[in-house]
Amino acid sequence: MTSGMFLRLGIGLCAFAAASPAAAQVPPIETLALNDSGDTAWILTASALVLLMTLPGLGLFYGGLVRAKNFLSVLLQLGAVAAVASVLWVAVGYTLAFGPSGNGWIGGGLNLMLHELGNVRQMTLIPESTFALFQMTFAVITPALMIGAWVDRARFGWVVGFCALWGIVVYAPVAHWVWGGGWLASRFGTLDFAGGIVVHTTAGVSALVVALLLGKRTGWPKSLMLPHAPALTMAGAALLWVGWFGFNGGSALTATDDASSAIITTHLAASTAALAWLLVEKFTVGKATSVGWATGAIAGLATITPAAGYVSPAAAIVFGILAALACYGAIQLVKQKLLIDDSLDVFAVHGVGGMLGSLLLAFALADTLGGTGYVDGMNIGRQLVAQLAGIGAVALWSAVGTAILALMVGLVFPMRVSEDEEREGLDITSHGERAWELD
Repeated sequence: MTSGMFLRLGIGLCAFAAASPAAAQVPPIETLALNDSGDTAWILTASALVLLMTLPGLGLFYGGLVRAKNFLSVLLQLGAVAAVASVLWVAVGYTLAFGPSGNGWIGGGLNLMLHELGNVRQMTLIPESTFALFQMTFAVITPALMIGAWVDRARFGWVVGFCALWGIVVYAPVAHWVWGGGWLASRFGTLDFAGGIVVHTTAGVSALVVALLLGKRTGWPKSLMLPHAPALTMAGAALLWVGWFGFNGGSALTATDDASSAIITTHLAASTAALAWLLVEKFTVGKATSVGWATGAIAGLATITPAAGYVSPAAAIVFGILAALACYGAIQLVKQKLLIDDSLDVFAVHGVGGMLGSLLLAFALADTLGGTGYVDGMNIGRQLVAQLAGIGAVALWSAVGTAILALMVGLVFPMRVSEDEEREGLDITSHGERAWELD
């Protein structure tokens, strides 16, 4: 329905309301004229899809990769982090990231508890409450991604306390810098369509820092710690893949060609990366695996995220191939060379993928390559500098902020469970439950 049709409908309703006792229930003309119901419906749907990525997608993906004795602990950590992140986003996170009257570093406090939201979000045709909901799902999944770095050994109380503070101190300012009109976007022209920098760089770098602070799992790397249910991991990856259509397609904030183009490039990058990963496994270990397919798909999704709405389908295929090669190599580097126990490869897949895609964007954005073209006189060189500035600043902020918060929360809640608790499994020692009763 066009804005003109909305306007005529609004005038008719107001004329009827003049003789109707229900006049107080008639929305004002400007509401009908400014809000686009199609865009709003799509962003509400996309919000549900992003939440699907976290619960249950990420839960099954991570849960299948850990040993059976820690399956429930992963699910419960994800559930608790999602809940606390949601509450804090409404209370203070949204206004710090997107609140008006702020500065280049942080948003203003006008929208505490989502107070004084606008009829429409600036530069969109959706209610600001819809925009706040959509962004809340990003604030939920970003700290949840980090859980993969510390499975099997982090204490539950520390996880919840750390992630709660992390969302306010690390995530919200970064979202403002890139998406909320902050200094990276306004001064440098840093671009991030759906979260390669805001989501994947912050989570990946922070996960690596926590893995270093926590230390290795007991027995790693001498003891094999194989996934207990690769089938669940494949199912989780499939849910993540479908949910990612809301993650990237919803970031267009319109139900138009911008959204469909972002979904097409998202799907192509994931498909290509999954196939490339299987091919790499065939040459390196002799067999293509289900976990490899799942990991490759997620690597492709993370890599295309910062560029999904800006690049061509052909570029998305290149993104997928490079994602598989770079993230596979990063896993070997982190675990086999550096011996860092990032348990489920959060940095190597999400961090490296997000940063790689953010850099590739500078080249693929060119209209000669099918991209949407450069803005404000930018060229490949200047855009590459802008992307490097964004990655560097966000990586540094994430690393320093994470180290301080992790150690600070550790003064109240010890970061790590005891060695005996770790050997027995967190399901029973931390929560008094078992995921599978096989007797």
